[in-house]
Amino acid sequence: MKKIKAYFQEVHNELVNKTSWPTWSELQNSAVVVMIASLIIALVIFAMDISFDKLLEEFYKRLY
Repeated sequence: MKKIKAYFQEVHNELVNKTSWPTWSELQNSAVVVMIASLIIALVIFAMDISFDKLLEEFYKRLY
């Protein structure tokens, strides 16, 4: 039981004293970057999907 208690004390010490937490503005900036990157990636995938759809549609039209 002492080992478990010591483990949680070390975890608490690590999180409180040794971990550097971002500020609120840093979190907001990071969230904006992630949202923009996600939107760009989604648009690229959407464009690829539409392109392949049109390409395969044309291919199958000519095949049959």
